[in-house]
Amino acid sequence: MDYERLRKEYRDSTLRRVDLDPHPIDFFKRWFGEAEKAGLCLPDAMTLATTGADGAPNARMVVLRGVDERGFVFYTSRESAKGRELERDPRAALVFHWNEMGRQVRARGNVEQMPFEESARYFRTRPRESQLSAAVSPQSVVIESREQLESQARNLEKRLGQRPVPVPEHWAGYRLAPNEIEFWQGRESRLHDRFRYVRAAGGWTMERLAP
Repeated sequence: MDYERLRKEYRDSTLRRVDLDPHPIDFFKRWFGEAEKAGLCLPDAMTLATTGADGAPNARMVVLRGVDERGFVFYTSRESAKGRELERDPRAALVFHWNEMGRQVRARGNVEQMPFEESARYFRTRPRESQLSAAVSPQSVVIESREQLESQARNLEKRLGQRPVPVPEHWAGYRLAPNEIEFWQGRESRLHDRFRYVRAAGGWTMERLAP
């Protein structure tokens, strides 16, 4: 396959220091809103990178489920690979890639587990089918077949009838509290614009990075 033919030239986009907000979360919300308004597919999809017990990196796609001045929120099983890795080493990184806009956002920081009731409140807003799946799936564990999972979900639904799906004990919300956030805007001739915010005492410092 000729990968070179996939090369894309970025045009008509800039990111200047005067465009930025003093607080990176406020600027992230602006960019996220623009991605939504542009009709991008899955603007809330983000890569989550963690560290395994052997020190090797591990990454997967997760979904952003909230963001405020405290950080970026996502949900998963505490017993999943990422849940176990975060318990062992809470340092992690996130990447958003909005290809159609030629933009990326990177964040690094420590991840903290949210209170169970806060996680349970979100769990109850999910579609019932998703609740059933989360309740029966031993995430990241080797299983015999898909039919096994589907059978367990059907059996649980039958046992519950019209009753709510109990929130699994392993269900958890996580928040990455960033100490660095970088905004990347593609530019022509690969002279991209990159600005990095670094948390400092009482606020954030901002610096331009070479592409």
